[in-house]
Amino acid sequence: MGEIDEVASGLRFPEGPVAMPDGSVLVVEMFGPRITRVQPDGSTETVAEVAGGPNGLAIGPDGAGYLCNNGGCFSPLELGDLLLPGPFDPERYVGGRIQRVDLDSGEVTDLYTHCEGRPLRAPNDIVFDEHGGFYVTDHGYTDLGARLAQVTGIYYAQPDGSSIREVVFPAESPNGIGLAPDGTTLYWAETHNGRLMRRAVTGPGEVAPTTMSRADCLHGLPDMQLLDSLAVDSAGNVCVATLLNGGITVVSPDGDLVEFLAVDDPLTTNICFGDDDLTTAFITASSSGRLLRVTWPRPGAPLHGTPLATTS
Repeated sequence: MGEIDEVASGLRFPEGPVAMPDGSVLVVEMFGPRITRVQPDGSTETVAEVAGGPNGLAIGPDGAGYLCNNGGCFSPLELGDLLLPGPFDPERYVGGRIQRVDLDSGEVTDLYTHCEGRPLRAPNDIVFDEHGGFYVTDHGYTDLGARLAQVTGIYYAQPDGSSIREVVFPAESPNGIGLAPDGTTLYWAETHNGRLMRRAVTGPGEVAPTTMSRADCLHGLPDMQLLDSLAVDSAGNVCVATLLNGGITVVSPDGDLVEFLAVDDPLTTNICFGDDDLTTAFITASSSGRLLRVTWPRPGAPLHGTPLATTS
């Protein structure tokens, strides 16, 4: 890998990078709260103001942005020079939701606030499939004052707001989500137990039931390492942002540890691939408020969605 370069700084907990064909990168600023476009020279402009807590972002088949909004379930916590997700504050929380964002006008529209009669708690990350639908993780939140934590899962929904259903339940703090290049395997990261999980995709928005065995777990990290968002490269490796031991952990589709890229931020949260050949990785160093760039040894896997967008 090449040297890690800083593209932009001064961001308010950037996440959900989306590399655009014009060379810019969209990020959410969870404590902005807003969606921001970062130009190659590091200049920024606001695309949309978003109430709550913008988290994961992807480009849909219609060219709009599709946003996971955790509802503001984290409060901003400053620790020295770092900005961290702090405890749940019920006065900040507006409820979890999945939203459509017009990237030209900045208009934000709620698509889903509930699934099968149950409220969405803290939608976190999103990936589109080849059929035009998308998978979403609901990370949930912990209310320490009430000594309460949710049991959540993974949903499959249509971008027109017509249908959402639960496809995996339960899941332990599900965070990043992605699909194998051939679309036959769904991967997700479980934050607090440091595990990459997987299920076979059996149809549009359908996954195989759990095997209740080690086969469900692609890889588990030792010691105190937590997992955040992920992206899949063209070789089928899962590249997952790793917390506390800040960096990107790369795991093969067979479950072997391929490599680890260290990043100088304990809350390294997201990775996406961009440029024409998808060999540039954009990484969010969230607690220090930076968007980073590095040449990746393998191209990223192209993502489904609008043909004009190469990755998310």
